[in-house]
Amino acid sequence: MRKAVRWLLGTVLAGGLIQTAGAGTLDDVKGRGTLRCGVGGDLPGLSYKDKEGRWSGLDVDFCRAVAAAALGDKDKVELVSVGYPERLDALRQNRVDLLARNTTWTLMRDVGHGMSFVGTIYYDGQGFMVPRSSKLMSTLELGGKRICVLTNTTSLDNVRRYFAHNRMTFHLATFDNTPAAKAAYLAGKCDALTTDKSQLQALRSTLADPRAQRILPEVISKEPLSPAVRAGDPRWFDLVRWTLFVLIDAEEAGIDSANVDHVRQVAKTDDIRLLLDTDGQTAKLLDVPPGWSYRAIKAVGNYGEMFERNLGSQSSLKIQRGLNALWRDGGILYAPPTR
Repeated sequence: MRKAVRWLLGTVLAGGLIQTAGAGTLDDVKGRGTLRCGVGGDLPGLSYKDKEGRWSGLDVDFCRAVAAAALGDKDKVELVSVGYPERLDALRQNRVDLLARNTTWTLMRDVGHGMSFVGTIYYDGQGFMVPRSSKLMSTLELGGKRICVLTNTTSLDNVRRYFAHNRMTFHLATFDNTPAAKAAYLAGKCDALTTDKSQLQALRSTLADPRAQRILPEVISKEPLSPAVRAGDPRWFDLVRWTLFVLIDAEEAGIDSANVDHVRQVAKTDDIRLLLDTDGQTAKLLDVPPGWSYRAIKAVGNYGEMFERNLGSQSSLKIQRGLNALWRDGGILYAPPTR
């Protein structure tokens, strides 16, 4: 216990040093004229770089929205591919200004690693994928099986706890990156592959025969995925957080990339004028050019547009909104109002 306390104090103190060094990210981004955004690159729907070098995904769109808000142009962003083992260090060591790489928001990361999570962009949960030929229909049938899992992720601890709780034996095969885990699973070195369900659906979509794989129905954990910034930099934190919030609030208000220009012209209520920053009032508070929220919505659309384009009905994944639907539509997606 004493060792654990000393470790936590050490990481908090280290975080404090990082906070001081990382203060002024918004000024750095403005001075550079480019937002450096840490993403993945290998997960369709979240962040994916195709053979022609084109980027797409929910996380990628969010990076573009922040660039539009801060710099006035969604294309003023450098998308930096960071792997699982290095993603937290990339942010802490100032190699990226923003981490938008399907990272789970946890207490230890938020308090003990010199970073701050801005808000949940996708409510996810861990699951398991198995070959359809195996006839396995439930995670409770995985006792004694070989499980492929990524290191440096919450998935590793989750699978250990789940099997221990259900008093099942298992054998782990750990990998540092998604391609290696995927290759081992497809080669039959594991009976099941486990990670967040969104990632399983993304990985399955890249296979020659996606129908040959089954994603089991159980969800064994809570995985609130959130963009993150370095701790101790409130101006930058506020801008990134409220960029996410206005994209969610825009969907609730019925404002999208197609009608935002018209709505901005005719807006009369205080709520909508603040949401679109028609008077530059919130821009002064955030120290960005007027119309920052309008630019973000115009650049990538509201949250619903981003979801459907990358993960939902307009994508190859066809993921249902589920928990990621607005609160009024049966989900738990909710953002504070701009008033």
